Amino acid sequence: MLEFNEPFPEEMTELHNPLRNSEFRKLFTAQVIALVGTGLATVALTLLAYDMVGGNAGVLLGQALAIKMVAYVVFAPIVGGIAHRFNRKPLLITLDLMRAIIVLAMPFATEVWHIFVLIFLLNVFSAGFKPVFQATIPDIINEEQAYTRALSFSRLAYDLENLISPALAGLALLFFTYDFLFISNSIAFLVSASLILVTVLPGGESVDRLGGLWQEISFGVRSYLKTPRLRGLLVLYLGVACTSAMVIVNTVVYIREILQRSDSDVAMALAASGAGSMIAALSLPRVLNHISDRTVMLSGAIIMSLGLMTIWLSPDFVTLLAIWFMIGLGLSLVQTPSGRIVNQSSAPTDRPSYFSAQFALSHACWMLAYPVAGQLGHLIGIETTALMLGILVTLFSIVAALVWPRNDPEVIEHSHADVSHRHQHTHDIHHDHFHNSDDATEDHNHHHTPLTHSHLFVIDDHHPRWPE
Repeated sequence: MLEFNEPFPEEMTELHNPLRNSEFRKLFTAQVIALVGTGLATVALTLLAYDMVGGNAGVLLGQALAIKMVAYVVFAPIVGGIAHRFNRKPLLITLDLMRAIIVLAMPFATEVWHIFVLIFLLNVFSAGFKPVFQATIPDIINEEQAYTRALSFSRLAYDLENLISPALAGLALLFFTYDFLFISNSIAFLVSASLILVTVLPGGESVDRLGGLWQEISFGVRSYLKTPRLRGLLVLYLGVACTSAMVIVNTVVYIREILQRSDSDVAMALAASGAGSMIAALSLPRVLNHISDRTVMLSGAIIMSLGLMTIWLSPDFVTLLAIWFMIGLGLSLVQTPSGRIVNQSSAPTDRPSYFSAQFALSHACWMLAYPVAGQLGHLIGIETTALMLGILVTLFSIVAALVWPRNDPEVIEHSHADVSHRHQHTHDIHHDHFHNSDDATEDHNHHHTPLTHSHLFVIDDHHPRWPE
């Protein structure tokens, strides 16, 4: 049975266009420019790898991809956990500047280990930048309908990068060497930093987080895994990782080796997947006005699983294009609303930690799925691999539906035990107290008496576990 949200009047749609917000326009432009620049550098890195190791370039790139994922998984929670200690705008600008410097150094790499070090450093800073950037958007676009459209634009930016960057790189290589592509990416990061510099970002609220440095670093992941809807989201991302790994790793093998077709047909198949993703992203703001995120995302997972299992029937090229289009549709149905779920599940002050946890854990799924898809495709064949992965995605969909409750209210009645702790001086729903004037601005011990009340519930220091 479908779950419905409140309908949204069509005549109000334009009023909820995030591009009407000048600050979002700047951030979105910064994102698009940085993504296109990164796409150019990806092409350049491929050519640099071939110049270094020739026919073993694929091995080098595979190792570089593994290094990228390790950097994402390890460092995103660290940066997210301590991001509240820094002013967000200087942090984002600094991370962009560091990325610009590192990319600019890539043309000077002469050894394979140089590439590995630079890739690792680049993605350490990207692991800090991307989640903090994502957590900034709901602070600027705080109306749900507009935020949904902002997420759709963000999804489109990633799809367009996959389509536009290779074309721009091919055009640039007619006139320049691939070193120019690295320089272009560095300039793109500088432009991104400049746009962030002139963007007015809301001031961050102080975060009074209990515990030491490790508690701060691990806060996002621990809180994420304690939230039922986020556990369901993570299981869905296991399905996303299996599906996208199949597309990215095995499309070229299926088309070139089994169908005996050309490189341009490989590009056409990947474009079909991208087109499906773009159409879903464009359609979702309207769809999510009427159907719940949970239903849309579970439907996307089922579409992915059906698409994968259809490959077992050894489709011809035209049928494969239709399947890849359907898979792209399913991928976007799961991925695009994910920011809404993370935002719904976190307090504004804790968003960087939660988005960093989502970033790290989702990339851990890809870190597992890429080698599995590649090795299974080599050992048991593409068709059988697709069938097995399709069955896995189906199982992930069932588990996600069980883990993520259908009845998932945001306001929950819950009880607090008798506890004392030290905190910064604040007056809020949990620190409504009297004090002497001489301790009004200082940290002090506060005693919580047993309490039962209701409010928007998220996991934080005052709510360390989900109510049963």
